[in-house]
Parts: sequence; C-alpha cells; structure tokens
Amino acid sequence: MKVLVMGLGLHGGGLESARYLLRHGAEITVTDLRDEQVLTPSIEKLEAAWGEVRALGMGASPVRYVLGRHETEDFKNADMVIKNPGVRPDSPYLQAAKRIETDISLFLAASPARLFAVTGSKGKSSTASALHWALSNGVALGGRAWLGGNITVSPLTFLEELREGDDVVLELSSWQLGDLKNRTNSGGAPLLKPKAAVLTAIMPDHLDRYGTMDAYVADKRIIYQGQDESDITVAGDDDWGRSFHAESRGRPLVYADSALPGGQSGGWLESADGPGLARLCGPAWPGITGEIAELVPERLLTPGYHQKRNTLAAALALFGLGFEARRICEAMGTFPGVEHRLELFHQARGIRFYNDSAATIPEAAAAAIEALGGEAPLVLISGGTDKNLDFSPLVKAAPRAKAIMLLAGSGSEKLKSLFDEAGIQYRGPFDDLERAVNAALEAAAPGDLVALSPGCTSFGMFHNEFDRGRKWKDAVMRLT
Repeated sequence: MKVLVMGLGLHGGGLESARYLLRHGAEITVTDLRDEQVLTPSIEKLEAAWGEVRALGMGASPVRYVLGRHETEDFKNADMVIKNPGVRPDSPYLQAAKRIETDISLFLAASPARLFAVTGSKGKSSTASALHWALSNGVALGGRAWLGGNITVSPLTFLEELREGDDVVLELSSWQLGDLKNRTNSGGAPLLKPKAAVLTAIMPDHLDRYGTMDAYVADKRIIYQGQDESDITVAGDDDWGRSFHAESRGRPLVYADSALPGGQSGGWLESADGPGLARLCGPAWPGITGEIAELVPERLLTPGYHQKRNTLAAALALFGLGFEARRICEAMGTFPGVEHRLELFHQARGIRFYNDSAATIPEAAAAAIEALGGEAPLVLISGGTDKNLDFSPLVKAAPRAKAIMLLAGSGSEKLKSLFDEAGIQYRGPFDDLERAVNAALEAAAPGDLVALSPGCTSFGMFHNEFDRGRKWKDAVMRLT
C-alpha cells in the first residue's frame, strides 16, 4: 500500500502513523511544508524506525521525503493519505486523495479497549490526565490504562500492546474531532463511541480558523454523537453544557459550582475550598438511591478553582460508570497535575517558578492569575501571537500581578494597547526569552511567584506551546 503522510510534525502524530504503517508493510512518502532543518528530530526518529523494520527482515522501502512543499501528484498516487489535524479539511491537496485517515482514526478502527474521550477549550489535558491517573492508581481493577491524543502522545504508540479489559483516555482537539465526523468502522458502527465523553469549559478559541463559535463548537459536539444510552456524557452547568446534554444520547452528568437540584445527577463543588460531591439518581441509574458521595478532596496538589472543576469532571466520568467513590477520591487527591499547566517546576532565591505555557487563551491566563495571585505576589510573563480572541479577561485580571513581562507577538501588540488604556504597567515585548526571564528576576523578590501564562498561542518565537514551556523552564533553570 502506498501511504502519503501529510505533515510529519513535531508532536508525534505523523511520525507515529508512519512508524506504524512501516511495520505493516506500507510504502511511505512524507510531505511537509516545513523544511528538513525544522523537522530533523522527527526525521531522525523515522529513519531509525525504518532501520529497525529492515533489521527484522521485513523488506521495507526507504521513506521518501517531499519537504518544503506539497505535490498534487503525490496525493493522487497514494492509496491512503494520513492527515495532520492542523491541515484544514478544505485543503486543495486533500481533494485529490482517494482515502484520508489520521492517527486517531487508524487507532479507533483497531482498538479493543474501553474508551474515555475528553475535549473542551481549556482543561482537557488536565482532565484527561486526571482520568488516566485515577485509572492507573487504584480505581480500576484489571487491565492497564493508557493516555494519548492531543496531549502529544499518539495512541498508535501503544495500539499493539492493548488488550481487552484495558482503558484508553484520549484527549481530542476540535481539529481531531472534525476529522472523525460521520466516520464509521467496517461494520457501519460509529468510529468514535466513547464509554464516557467529557466536555470541559468551552471558551472562544481557534476563531482564526473557524470564524464563529458555533462552527468551532460544532466540531466539539462530535465527541458524543456516536454514543447511546449505555454511555455517559459529562458537561458543565452552562448554556453550552445544557446544549450538549440535550443533544447527546448518552446519560447526562452535570458538573456545577453549587449544589444541583434534587433529581439531577452530577457533581458540584461546595466552595473554592470545599470538596467535590456527587450523586446518581433517576431512571438512568436504576436501583441507585441518590446518596451523596465525595469524589474530590478539599485540597489538591495543583492549585486553582478551575483545576478542581476539571478534576470533578474526570471523577464524574468514573463515578457514572460504577467505580467506587472512595477510590476515586483517594486517586484525585494524589494527582500531581500536568506539565505546562500551572506546573511548579523550580524554586530558587526564595522564588517559586511556574510553567503554564498551555494557557493559550486569555481566559486561561486570567485563571492562572486568579489561582496564583492569591498565594503571593505574582510576576507574570504573558503574551505571544493572537488567534483573533478577546483579551478583556486577561486585562481584567492583570492588575492582580505585581509585574508583567510581555513576549513578542501580535497578541502582545493588542495587549499593549489595552494595558495602556487601563493604566497597567508592563515591560517588553521581548523577542528573546532570556531577556524576559532576566526582567522577571529583576522584578521578583523572595517569597514571590514567577509564572509563564501567555494567554496567546506560541507561534513566532516557538514551535508550539510545549516547546515554549520547555524553553521557559530551561531558561529559568540556567539563569537562577
């Protein structure tokens, strides 16, 4: 089979698709608009994978590379095109393809495991990781638990190790979900049918691609469209969440900021400092009395009210499928959090340093200021590239920071104007990360917190938000 991998990328999706298909005898061509210099880490890994396959006597053809451009003939000649989720579905090159797949669709077609799927604008990585942590640490009795998807781990890396009885948690972006729209397996059943679908907070994002919130959220809705009455849909107690529950055939579970009315199944937070409670009741859970159970302890290892909400959403997915409340609560109490999401990674000079690089929208950066600003004086590094978003939530929260440093980018240019109008002081924008770190160190004193929480996308100065977070941590470690 001739396979064209469109977008090798640096996150692993294209690379792992190529690796997987090499092992299954495919003839691979890789095409990417980026050049060899940018893609060197992925190319080196793919070449090593080809060498391993050859060493096993499988006779794999060398991988062919078309870099810095796409050729329409390559798409016409391929039996299958593996699409990177960042490629728009209306790409003229894809119109020439006979068959289009992604690493997620290949995985779903072959996986024997029970599936938990998580999406949302913010909080999906924390929620997916909390689910995986609980399944791996005492909640599930039996098979192993696996985590993949948009969290930068392609599920193809562990597909061949899966067994019936295992659990898989997939974090899915709107782009990945859009690629699964109306897809079915060989038997005609929905390709995406999670036993539990969790939708975290919905906020404006990727409007530079979608144009409208309705178009953006339409792709989010795909997460539950293959579900039936044996499945569970977890969503928030807001207009978006209510629309999801009205549309999904899965049994609804609501997470809320205050106690739910009698007869409604779901969970709620007693207060910012209180535990997360839940109950199941009604015809969707016959024979269950509706007793209130504690699913999330009062204190978590990662700060912030939004983190507690995400943990509650994850806990509800488990509780609704019959997992024991006590085990869920114990596991959530030991969840260490996720890299690049309010990650406390270093302490020096009496200062605590946080990496919140995954805060790529203004609301997420505002939530970080809210979570950290109440603990100690906060020096904030923010800004970057704009996605046609409203920065007012970040501007509103910014006065709680002791000092603000801006990174270069179109989003920071918008923030400069808004900060000037509001009389908010800042330094920068800095087009060099080390200069920004040094400026933050000059502003910080013992007892302060220093956090990178950009509220913007990373493109321009960095490859992606993970590259930004890693470089931030490296610069801090070197300069302190």
